[in-house]
Amino acid sequence: MITSTANERVRLARSLNQAAGRRRERAYLIEGIRLVEDALRAGVPPRLVLVDVESLRRTERGGALLEALRLVGCLDVSERVLASVSETVTPQGVVAVVPLPEKPTPDAVGPLVLVLDGVRDPGNLGTILRSAEATGLVRVVATVGCVDPFGPKVVRAGMGAHFHLDVLAEAEWPEVARVVADRPTWLAAMHGGIAYDMVDWRRDSALIVGGEAAGASGEGAALATGLVSIPMAGRAESLNAAMAASVLVFEAARQRR
Repeated sequence: MITSTANERVRLARSLNQAAGRRRERAYLIEGIRLVEDALRAGVPPRLVLVDVESLRRTERGGALLEALRLVGCLDVSERVLASVSETVTPQGVVAVVPLPEKPTPDAVGPLVLVLDGVRDPGNLGTILRSAEATGLVRVVATVGCVDPFGPKVVRAGMGAHFHLDVLAEAEWPEVARVVADRPTWLAAMHGGIAYDMVDWRRDSALIVGGEAAGASGEGAALATGLVSIPMAGRAESLNAAMAASVLVFEAARQRR
């Protein structure tokens, strides 16, 4: 059992709580029984797994996961060591290091490309990824000027969506333009444009959703070929980024059904 927080592999895992560490190692950290289960089911190979055996064995589900992890390889650590890596208040007894996804090939882009422009709230970004994956339409999400989509808070909010999406983190606008080339590219706007349920989402398209405070950037607006909005009868000025993106991507999914 590893009992020192200075252990080399423990320090590597802890470094992934910072963006610089994730860039250097080309990996990110997941924690908790559900996320690790989802990663194994999705065929995402963990590079390193740290387990607190006593914590996992407190539940039947945790015990079953521990047995599965013994087959792929895991390291026993003390509760104190695991707590030094985890960013949650009550760690569930397991953290894993998994690789960042590779960039998608052009033929793997999918029916709807989602471009997130300046989304800074981790909870919102994670929720958007979860909704995008749930539609079955989105395969690629590009983030420009956003909070790191592989940060711990975003990964927890994504609830496993990261294992099924190709996320282009820290994308540049020329790269985004290549990904969405030859597609109608809709910019979500508070006012003006076409009502979201009047757009023909049955065509392969792209959708740009701006950040919570400033909205889309000038580059995002320039890339768009049209504006789409969500008509609202109430007094709210707008929806937050996560809610607006969810409404739009599920309308696209509805039309495709």
